[in-house]
Amino acid sequence: MNGSPTVGPTIALTGSAMAEVKCLLEKPENSGKHLRLYIEQGGCSGMQYGMVFDEKRDEDIVADDSGVRILVDPISARYLRGAVMDFSDALTGGGFKISNPNAKQSCGCGKSFAA
Repeated sequence: MNGSPTVGPTIALTGSAMAEVKCLLEKPENSGKHLRLYIEQGGCSGMQYGMVFDEKRDEDIVADDSGVRILVDPISARYLRGAVMDFSDALTGGGFKISNPNAKQSCGCGKSFAA
């Protein structure tokens, strides 16, 4: 395969999530990195969402959204397709939250789910 797969957004970011990600990407420790979203075992519902600023890997599915490159590994992409990530700076319940149409059950925190 020539390069890495590039697809439409696996996960969409709301305007507030996009603004916060862009702000975080401006920090020196994130220079040259991209937003990586992933799924891992854990959380109160069995699987949990993860987010890190990382470098691109060969197998990544890549989406560019409003100047932000989003990286998702192929396994996580199956669970994240169609999901929406939002951000709130509220003192209670603030932070990044994912709404996922693929989740059969979600926990109240918006950070874990059951597939």
